[in-house]
Amino acid sequence: MPAYIKRLQEQRAGLWEQAKALLDKAEAEKRDLTAEEEQTYQRINGDIDAIDARAKDLAAAEQRNRDADEAFRQLLEKAPSPEARGSAADQEVKRVREWLTGASGSRSYDILPPKPLPLDQRTLSKLTAAAGANTVPISFYNRLVQHMIETSGLLAAGPTVLRTATGEQMQIPKTTAHSVSASRVAEAGTLNANEPTFGQVPLDAYKYGFLLQVSHELANDTGVDLIGYLAMQAGRALGNGFGAELVTGTGSSQPNGVLTASTLGKTGAASVAGAPSGDDIIDLFYSVIGPYRKSTSCGWLMRDGTVGTVRKLKDGNGNYLWAPGLEGAPDTILGKPVHTDPNMPAVALAAKSILFGDFSTYFVRQVEAIRFERSDDYAFNTDLITYRAILRGDGDQVDTTGAIKHFIGNAA
Repeated sequence: MPAYIKRLQEQRAGLWEQAKALLDKAEAEKRDLTAEEEQTYQRINGDIDAIDARAKDLAAAEQRNRDADEAFRQLLEKAPSPEARGSAADQEVKRVREWLTGASGSRSYDILPPKPLPLDQRTLSKLTAAAGANTVPISFYNRLVQHMIETSGLLAAGPTVLRTATGEQMQIPKTTAHSVSASRVAEAGTLNANEPTFGQVPLDAYKYGFLLQVSHELANDTGVDLIGYLAMQAGRALGNGFGAELVTGTGSSQPNGVLTASTLGKTGAASVAGAPSGDDIIDLFYSVIGPYRKSTSCGWLMRDGTVGTVRKLKDGNGNYLWAPGLEGAPDTILGKPVHTDPNMPAVALAAKSILFGDFSTYFVRQVEAIRFERSDDYAFNTDLITYRAILRGDGDQVDTTGAIKHFIGNAA
């Protein structure tokens, strides 16, 4: 498997070199790509995206294999140690499966994060071991959150996550203006007031939920990783629903999305219908002040189609702004990681198609428990078990001084 992954990585790098060669040739001849070259370029980009998707599938399959190996080890082990029999992870698996199959007699089950849990924590991407997977114990809660992050580029970008035991409204202090510079004063002169300006951001607990049905046969087959299947389906559904409004939410009876809360960093040139130029990307980069750019959570957020556009761009020295990630590292633009989210707008006139900044200044609030409920009666005539998953959360920008800025396309 490592050799195959290495070949995929080399194939991806080779495809990028082919794409660069096309672009460099057109630039050297001072022309745009021909129709045939554009078609080839788009095909190469599609191949790169396909390799990325395959790499994610391999990572997910590897995780499933590890889970299955552990399950079979427990089934085949004749004399498990007392530690193995009594571990918290084993007990959780037992409790969840008993609830899934109805053996516990309980209708509802609250999925709680591991204890102890600090007041706030930073979201780690768990798509690869290097990105944080090795630091996360395998549990139903963590597997569910992992799939939420996989479907939400914003959650993978490193927002500050607040987890609370209950869902009452929270008031979070926000920075609306920094202190101005100090002024020179005469001896015994009066010092001018020079204080930052603060406000408050209310974080509520909006409810997101969905129904999932499985057969009794599937639920009672102990050879099936039912817990992994439910965690994957629930995580993706909740990540798609909650994650979409964390990006585009209006702030009225829903989260205030990061796109809505961002401030203008750069407007595209009037001569280009919505697409950014290399200079636009550089201007957007430097529109965010140094302290935010140096943050470990500083990065880019855009949709996959926009990445294809940005891959063509160069700086004034002829260097490509986009660079492929190596050895598990993310792709970068000007040295900062690129996160993709399907909820970001496409490149278009007046569209906010690219975000850049310190995503730790965006706060995501989640009520501690993700509530699951089961019903044997809802689909009685089809012999299906119906599960209902409920998540409560909110999101808003707590630093409105320009920590996250957007590029907006201009009209032609």
